[in-house]
Amino acid sequence: MRTTITLDDDAVAIAREQAEESDLTLGQAVSLLIRRGAAATRKPVAYPGTFQPFPERPDEPLITLEHVNRLRDELT
Repeated sequence: MRTTITLDDDAVAIAREQAEESDLTLGQAVSLLIRRGAAATRKPVAYPGTFQPFPERPDEPLITLEHVNRLRDELT
């Protein structure tokens, strides 16, 4: 989706730096930073008496049981 927004100079600098570091377009970097900010402000779901899951990080790969098993097998 294409839209026009006005950003503060410091926000543009942060987005440009993210874009260069991650080899993204400026728009992709802005989207990524917005998603990270939204994920960081979400309240965790309470699971009384159980393991509390880590917050979702949409920009990071999902670690599956297959990954864990493969790493465990490499150690044995």
